[in-house]
Amino acid sequence: MEHIWKIVLLVVLFVFVPRWLWSQDTKVKIALLKYKGGGDWYANPTSLPNLIRFCNENLNTDLAKEPAVVEPGNRDIFNYPYVHLTGHGNIVFTPVEAENLRKYLLGGGFLHADDNYGLEPSFRREMKKVFPDNEWIELPWEHPIFHQRYDFSQGLPKIHEHDAKRPQAFGIVKEGRLVVLFTFETDLGDGWEDPEVHRDPENKHRQALEMGANIISYVFQN
Repeated sequence: MEHIWKIVLLVVLFVFVPRWLWSQDTKVKIALLKYKGGGDWYANPTSLPNLIRFCNENLNTDLAKEPAVVEPGNRDIFNYPYVHLTGHGNIVFTPVEAENLRKYLLGGGFLHADDNYGLEPSFRREMKKVFPDNEWIELPWEHPIFHQRYDFSQGLPKIHEHDAKRPQAFGIVKEGRLVVLFTFETDLGDGWEDPEVHRDPENKHRQALEMGANIISYVFQN
């Protein structure tokens, strides 16, 4: 009788367990960073799904359709090659979160922060906890991130004309690799959103998605 039950158990393991595993989502995911401090980390809810769709259709990527949500202190962050941070308000990293984020970035991860207007002061302050000895550098127009699938010969596009300030891309480089990208005065995240949200013209929506696709392409190549 015991022998029969062993056979039944083996049948279950070899027939049903593989089917369960195959049913799981094993595609690569990108993630949105959920940070503390009171800022609206959840801003632009349609932006990452739209960027994912654009990349899958135009870069032949096979990203999961929906982004994950991850906290900076969570070990799960190591599962995502690209982590996006956005919002308008305050950001706070605890010492544990700063250390975990540093390990993630030095271990091959990539953080893209897109200033949604009002984010810059707290983001720069908190990144000093992550990399206290590193200064931001402005990426020149010749940087490869602007010349992936799409060519942006004058750097970041200006999606919303709130003011006359030029868009800028700042980075932190470790051992020759760009590990943090901070896009400023460009509104890429707004441009990724459904066009009716901000009433963006089609050409601006397209420019934002193309630059986002360049970032994704650069991350996967580096």
